[in-house]
Amino acid sequence: MTTATRPGRHTAADFLARNRGGGLFTETINQRIGAHLSVAAERLGAPPSVLTLANFVLGLAAAALVMLSAPAMADGRVSALLVGLAAFVLWQLAYSLDCADGQLARVTGQASPAGARLDILCDVALQIALVTTVARVAYAYHPGTPIWLAAVFAGTWMVNLVTSALQQGASAGSLVASRSVVVRVIKLVRDYGAVVTVIGLTLALIPAWTVWLMAAFVLINGGFLLVSIVAAARASLSRS
Repeated sequence: MTTATRPGRHTAADFLARNRGGGLFTETINQRIGAHLSVAAERLGAPPSVLTLANFVLGLAAAALVMLSAPAMADGRVSALLVGLAAFVLWQLAYSLDCADGQLARVTGQASPAGARLDILCDVALQIALVTTVARVAYAYHPGTPIWLAAVFAGTWMVNLVTSALQQGASAGSLVASRSVVVRVIKLVRDYGAVVTVIGLTLALIPAWTVWLMAAFVLINGGFLLVSIVAAARASLSRS
């Protein structure tokens, strides 16, 4: 066994080779950052769950920062640019930690059902916080934003979590399995790393457009849900 692969001496390449995949942005940016975070965690002796909890804390901190600042951002008393960029950095670091915990667990043999449950629960909590943050900013800039839009936005946002769960096991599959550059670029609309980038930059540069961002995600996620239902129904009926 070489020095680079002895326990406690893994390289970033070792961790990256065991990443769980994702969209083009996630694989290019977050999984790579996650690999380096895994190296640091292993050298410090930190278990994967510490990275999961760090992801949780940073993600919530970003959401809290924006929600608390939203009224002042809308009134011009606080710089939306600074708040949005700070949230963007925190969300990206949090997501990279989310990528890192799985890499660390797999490479070091520390994967466990309890750790997997913690990871999923933290992901759900952070998704709720992110949705609430976007809706809060939309209402701060446009008090007349329809309640039904926020409700549909929250509901369709969770399509990502459901479809991610469906990717596991024997039922795993993709509507478009091609990994061509064109297809992967199109799929950026459902890549979490790319999505939080769009949200963070919108908050920083054009926060008044957040309501339109909500509408766009409703169309994207709602459309994907409908297409997925049709595809699943056709596959099911063809076998009956």
